[in-house]
Amino acid sequence: MKFYKYLSIQLLVILTAVVVFQSGCCTGKPPEPVPPAGYLYLSFQHVVDGNPIVFDTMIYQNEAGNPYLVSEIQYFVSDFTLWKNGQALLLDKDEDIHYVDTDIPKSLYYSPSDNIYEGDYDSLTFVFGITEEKNRSFMFVNPPESYMFWPEHLGGGYHYMKLNGKWRDTNEVVQPFNFHLGIGQTYDAQGNITGFVQNYFTVHLPASSFKIVNGLTTKAVITMHVDEWFKDPNTFDFNYWGGHIMENQQAMRAAIENGHNVFSIKFE
Repeated sequence: MKFYKYLSIQLLVILTAVVVFQSGCCTGKPPEPVPPAGYLYLSFQHVVDGNPIVFDTMIYQNEAGNPYLVSEIQYFVSDFTLWKNGQALLLDKDEDIHYVDTDIPKSLYYSPSDNIYEGDYDSLTFVFGITEEKNRSFMFVNPPESYMFWPEHLGGGYHYMKLNGKWRDTNEVVQPFNFHLGIGQTYDAQGNITGFVQNYFTVHLPASSFKIVNGLTTKAVITMHVDEWFKDPNTFDFNYWGGHIMENQQAMRAAIENGHNVFSIKFE
């Protein structure tokens, strides 16, 4: 009996050794090769008539002839997407909403955390504002993003943009304007809200082809041409629309339609 017991123990030791050996072989396999990749670094700037914007000084005149100044610009951009041969690559899929604020220098820079495969890319697009799927109330609990809330009774979620300033009206009186864009509303004859309109849109940046090189960072500047919000195809007249448009879907629609060429990009 001792002999058989000893033999059983020896077999158990041998089997254990075989299992350990096989496990070691499996975990010892060389790792899969990592595809060559680089990074993307974006900065944001704001111009009027092609020159860096000067805040709080009434030196500008829009297409409608309204003298105006800008005090601050705050907005969300999201869903940055790279395009290559018709295929889309969404960057920062889980954290893809970026807040830009002309009063907060660090917000003027955005570097997606994703490594981007080396190669040539055809274009870069992004969403101005936040899509309906993602624009949820109270998802930002801390300022400054939380200050961008859009009233619940007007659709909830967050502003796409606050462009605040002043204009001089036809009576030479300086009036404040809140050029605010977000979810629009439809109303019945009694002025009751009957529905909501999603006003976000995709920005197709012209001349946005670029190259990613292994281990290197590709840099680009995205420029907002502020004066373009007020011109093509709609001449936006503050004397007609007034200074408060967030409950006026027609005014917001006119502004959103003008957004098609507000942004440009230049790779460094």
